[in-house]
Parts: sequence; C-alpha cells; structure tokens
Amino acid sequence: MKNILLICCFIPLLVQSQSQVLTLKTAIDRAQKESPDYEVLKNTMQGEYWRYKSFKAGLLPQVRLNATLPEYSNSIRRIVADDGKDIFVGQNQSIFNADLAISQNVPFTGGEFSVRSRFERIDQYGENANTNYSLIPFSINYTQNSLLFNAFKWDKKIEKLRYEESQKALVERLERISMKTTNLYFKALKAQMQLQIAKNNQKNQDTLFQIAQGRFKMGKIAENELLQMELALLNSENNLTSRELEAKKAFQDLNRFLGLKTASLFLETPKTLGNFVVGVEKALEEAKLNRATVLEFRRRRLESERKVAEAKGNNRLQLRIDANFGLNKQDNNTNTLFEDFNQQESVRVSLGIPIFDWGVSKARRKMAESNLELTNTNIEQESMAFEQEIRLHVMNWTNQQQFLSTATKAKEVAVKRYDISKKRFILGKITITELNIAQNEKDRSILSYLNSLEKYWRDYYLLRTLTLYDFMKNEKVMSQTVLQF
Repeated sequence: MKNILLICCFIPLLVQSQSQVLTLKTAIDRAQKESPDYEVLKNTMQGEYWRYKSFKAGLLPQVRLNATLPEYSNSIRRIVADDGKDIFVGQNQSIFNADLAISQNVPFTGGEFSVRSRFERIDQYGENANTNYSLIPFSINYTQNSLLFNAFKWDKKIEKLRYEESQKALVERLERISMKTTNLYFKALKAQMQLQIAKNNQKNQDTLFQIAQGRFKMGKIAENELLQMELALLNSENNLTSRELEAKKAFQDLNRFLGLKTASLFLETPKTLGNFVVGVEKALEEAKLNRATVLEFRRRRLESERKVAEAKGNNRLQLRIDANFGLNKQDNNTNTLFEDFNQQESVRVSLGIPIFDWGVSKARRKMAESNLELTNTNIEQESMAFEQEIRLHVMNWTNQQQFLSTATKAKEVAVKRYDISKKRFILGKITITELNIAQNEKDRSILSYLNSLEKYWRDYYLLRTLTLYDFMKNEKVMSQTVLQF
C-alpha cells in the first residue's frame, strides 16, 4: 500500500521531467513578443508613429518640382478678340514648363511661405513659327487662408499630445497582454491540477476498491458498501476522461496564444509576491502621471476647443491674404532671357462677411460650443470613474492578499484531513461516505486555492495596468519591448 502511495506522489515529478516547464513570468515575456495581441499592438503603434512623423515632417521646408512635359496641340479654338467678339483660330503649338518651389508652413500665423522659380517655353509651328520663353528666377509668396483661425497652432498641440498618449498606451496595452496571459495560464494550470487530482483519485479509488473486495470476502463489510466503492471508482474514471479533454483544450489555447509548438507543457504554480501595502493616494498620483487616459482627456478637450475656435474664426468673418514679390522676363531669345528682369509684385486681401445666412453661422458656432460642454461633462464623469476604479481596486488588492492566505491554510488543512481519513478507512475506523466527504473537501480546497491564487495575480497585473506602477519594486512600469518601425 505504501509503495502505491509513493508512486502516486512521484507522478507529477515524472510528468514534469518529460515536459517543457513553463512559468508565469516566462509565459508573459513571450506573450509580449510573440502573441497575436502583440502583433495587433505593433501595427497600431506603427500607425501612430508614422502619423506623428508625417506631421513633424509637414512642419519642415518642402521642396517640390512640378513639370509639364511637352504638351502638343493642333486644333481650332475659340478665343475672344480685342474687340470683344469670339473668333476661331488655328493653334499648332507645344508647351513645356517647370516649376521648382520651396515651401514652409508658418505655425505662428497659420500661413504658408514659399520661394518659387518657373521656366516656360512655347513653340509655335506653321507659317509664323517662333519660340517664346518666360522665366521667373525667383518669387516670394505668402498665403494665409484665415487671419482669425490658426489651424497649425492647434494641430501642433493636439498631435504632440496624441503621440505622447500613444507611448503611454503602449505600456498599458502590454500590461493588458500580461493580464490575458495570466488568465490563459491559470486556466491551463487549473486544468492540469484537476487532471492530476482525477488521476490520483482514480488510482486511490482502484486501490480502495481492491481492499473493499478483500474485506467483503472476509465478511467485514456489507455488499452495499462494496457497491458504493465500485460506483466511486466508475465515477472517478469518468471524471478522469472529462479532465483530460478539458486540459487538452486549455493547453491548446495557451500554446496558440504564445505561439508554442511543443506538444507537452508542465506549468509551475506561481508563488506569491509577499504582502506589500498599496496606498490609495500614491496609486492615484502614479495613475495620473503614467496613464494614457489622462492625456486622452486633455486631447479630447483640445479637439473640442479647436472646433469652437474654427467655428468662431471662419463663420463670423473670412479674411484671406495672398502676397507675391519677384522678378520675371519674357523673350524669344535665350541669350537675353537672363538680362534686365522686370519686377513683379502683388497683394490680395479677400474679405467675406455673412450678412444674412438664416442663422447658419450662429448654429455652427453654438453646436461647437455645445459639443465642448458635452465633452467637458463626459470627461468629468470619466475622471470620477477613473479615480473610483483605482480606489476600489486598491481596497480589493488588500482584501485579496488576506483571501489568499486563508485559502492556503484551508488547502493545507483539507489535504491533511484527507490523508488522515484515508488511513483511518484502511484501518476500518470510518465509512466510505466519510472518506468521500474528506476527498471532495480536499479537491474543492485545492481548486479554491488556485482560484484565489489566480485572482491574486490577476489583481496584481490589473493594479499595474491601472497605475503603470509596480508597488512591489516601487518603480514605474517601463516597456521592455522595443518596437521596430
């Protein structure tokens, strides 16, 4: 009998030696680099990175060359003559032009400053064949769509804030991957433990049934007790089959998420981190410093304020300015094309005032202001929920540490009670019913301990996610993953 019990105790060690051992920390590290959720995160972050890079590049000088390759036409066209009448003329010509421009957005005013050079050649064919050239060696231009609304100023604030938000969101989403990995890990761990319990119970029931058969032959127990032992053995065999299927599915889910190809895994039961105190005010302080949600609130408010400023700037008065200064020359001889340039300059100010528009401008402005008020109200409510969630979870974390301590002690008591009950049953001092009660309590206490341990680790990573702060190490949670773009 002792030999059988020793074999049952060594079964987990034998399984572990033949399988790849996986810890919770190893699973999380792998998930943050190999899981499907990480690939989604990487693609999302790539989009945010290139969005901000595109915005920053738009603030730098842009150089662009536009050219029309020889455009040839031989047709009859209608033109307006000098006396104002429409006439038809034949046109047989080719045109070539090239325009080189350096432009720069001006964030302080919201306009665009540019320096341009332009060359153009027209070749006329037929009886009056000739070639004309036009050259603008340089021209300085400034254009501003509105003097009352500066889109660049708002975009600069918002895009910078959006990028900072995405950087903090990266760490937060990696922590959420940790939470998902923890869920899958413990699902598989509980399936592994329940399978091992089912195997041990089946072996114990088989052994106890053989002992019961011997006692029945000796007339020490009634047939009813023997049948009860046989029923318990059959139930344990059915339970073992069910647990094998559950464990297989749980491990398949974990392997698929981690990208593991191994057919056999052995999961180690994570140890606790030890008791440590989390202060509510400290948690709130770190959350406000580290979470992307706080930056999201500011960004959403700025976006609404931008729409109000745009509605006020464009709906009441529209004022546009265009200015140009430079040199030009037109000639049919390239030898003199670069001599005696003519000066060119122009200034145009466009003014638009809505006199009567049936309240359209006012409605747009009021709608933007109403949306701003709604945004502020929503942000205020979400900020309160944000703080409340952290306060409640800090309280929950304190209680969870106590729950785990109680579940650990209950498991130890139930296992010890079952061992004693089994020995007493072998000695014939208790009934099979009492033994089954002790076994069921032992199984429930082990599962209850694993559930409590799972909640302990889930709450730990949730606490890290909500604050992006590791209270065990007293340091901010930093991303160890480097995204390559």
